[in-house]
Amino acid sequence: MVQLQIKVTSSAFKDGDFIPSKYTCDGKDLMPPLSWQGIPEETQSIVLIVDDPDAPSGTFTHAVFFDISPTKEGVAEGEEPGISGINDFGRLGYGGPCPPRGHGVHRYYFKVYALDVQSLKLKSGAYRTAVERAMKGHIVAYGELMGKYERR
Repeated sequence: MVQLQIKVTSSAFKDGDFIPSKYTCDGKDLMPPLSWQGIPEETQSIVLIVDDPDAPSGTFTHAVFFDISPTKEGVAEGEEPGISGINDFGRLGYGGPCPPRGHGVHRYYFKVYALDVQSLKLKSGAYRTAVERAMKGHIVAYGELMGKYERR
């Protein structure tokens, strides 16, 4: 049972606001700057997952990063922390919002998980399903930031 909430923020956009195009496929496709507060003392590693539940084919994973140091308090613009998993673009690292044109507004969740294990013992290129399976039973806190994006 996750007891503590992590507060996730970005200097680029507020929770529920539109993500600037710089961080999307229409711009430089950079990871937006993020910060988080409220990581519990017992945390031994952090996982960051970015996804879009509004994608036409179901939830689309834009980034999976794991084994992030528990002392880290966020990511700088363009930074890809920890070990990179494979996103649904079929690449390592971050792939920004890129919904189909005319598909309406999509929501993008930047999810931060604090874990009680130092490593998920997975290699770079792990898929989200493997990361989530390895995280099971080890989440001590969770938080998220949601931003929106639309391509007309």
